[in-house]
Amino acid sequence: MLTPSAPRLYFALLLGAFTGCTTAGGVSLRSDGSPGPEKCPEEALKAMQILGLGVGDGGGVELDVNQADDSPITLYEGPIESSLNYSLGPLSPATRLYGRVWAGGPQVVIRYYEAHPPNRTKIPICAVARLARGQMKKRPESKPGTAILEYSSAGVFVVDAFR
Repeated sequence: MLTPSAPRLYFALLLGAFTGCTTAGGVSLRSDGSPGPEKCPEEALKAMQILGLGVGDGGGVELDVNQADDSPITLYEGPIESSLNYSLGPLSPATRLYGRVWAGGPQVVIRYYEAHPPNRTKIPICAVARLARGQMKKRPESKPGTAILEYSSAGVFVVDAFR
């Protein structure tokens, strides 16, 4: 069990070791418009190791902070700001997750590249938003470059590479 000072130590280590922003630039697209494979940057793998985040660790996320608790929601292709509803390892609720939305395929794809805990510095991560039973599938009335989803929240899961 982590003591109250343990997360502070993790964040202090990360503050000294990691700065800057990891982006999703240069990701190739599949024929259906969904993003292709992408390696998790080495600095994100190191940060997640320091935080004790492993592949498959998960939590809950409000997909778009501007549409919290709405139904349905519209996501736009490009950058996204989400918020943790539940802890993800040492990352507390209200931690912001920054990533990118791809809306070109039959399902929306959301990849997260940064976490910004309250009152802390940004941390590079690799995580994805997921829902079971095809619930990340876009509604038929979604226009190009958008994804209309029934739910505003999803699961978020740590990965070591985007597939």
